[in-house]
Amino acid sequence: MQVNDTSLTHDGLDAAPFDTPSRGRICVVACGALAREILDILALNTLDHVTLTCLPAILHNTPEKITDAVADKIHWARSKGYSEIHIAYADCGTGGQLAALCAKEQVTLMEGAHCYAFFQGVEIAAQHDDTTSFYLTDFLARQFDAFVWRPLGLETHPELLQMYFGNYEKLVYLEQVHHPDTFKKAQEAAERMGLEFEHRPTGYGDLSTFITNVD
Repeated sequence: MQVNDTSLTHDGLDAAPFDTPSRGRICVVACGALAREILDILALNTLDHVTLTCLPAILHNTPEKITDAVADKIHWARSKGYSEIHIAYADCGTGGQLAALCAKEQVTLMEGAHCYAFFQGVEIAAQHDDTTSFYLTDFLARQFDAFVWRPLGLETHPELLQMYFGNYEKLVYLEQVHHPDTFKKAQEAAERMGLEFEHRPTGYGDLSTFITNVD
């Protein structure tokens, strides 16, 4: 399936069409920022009975809206007769509300505070003291302007850079799949922010374990 980063940011991803009925199938509700990685994992493991549907990635800029949006997706999946529903989100700034929803609806949720933790592996992430680090994943490196630069007004007011990022020391790029253009974008983001650049190849981390275990 071909996916477009801009579309994933603002529109998410509708459930992929299948010839077989949805009843008896599995639905994964995910953040649009994870769509490419999840589609790769599904293809690599021939999980063609799993339907992926994604919410707009830009919801991360308004995390108070994530829980209600996920609830709507859960109710949609139930209405379509999916036998299992799994939520490929971390807490993502919802302050425990998303976990409470998933417990109430009896659906599984990934562990971790954010995607940066599960790409590294939650246990490995806990070993790093990254309180002064700004993270980018492959998706966020490609969509840096849409998620960071323009929403913070830095395109027109670069003088705000120090106010927003003055307490950061480095940009940590968590790389899922090596691609020279994406790597360059991550480096350029660090330069624009005036931060030291650190590269950590992670692959899919705990996301792969979560998706393959929905089978």
